[in-house]
Amino acid sequence: MCRNIRPLHNFEPPATAEEIEAAALQYVRKISGFHKPAKVNEAAFYTAVDDIARASAQLLATLESTAMPKNREEEAARARARAAQRFAQ
Repeated sequence: MCRNIRPLHNFEPPATAEEIEAAALQYVRKISGFHKPAKVNEAAFYTAVDDIARASAQLLATLESTAMPKNREEEAARARARAAQRFAQ
């Protein structure tokens, strides 16, 4: 799975349309193998991004959780700490 795609469920504030779009773009890039598609594939590429973003937004809107919403800053700090430990020399 793409390392750049981050979980978007159960955050306060909720995921933005830009975050959902970015995740959809990363997903399509990963499965297509294209960072930027050729002209001939451009329409299909961006249609897929739009479709996946729409489906992802619908999914996130309907998911429920009994857990407390996560804080973005705390999650980012944890990720930085894991990265520092992982890449420490």
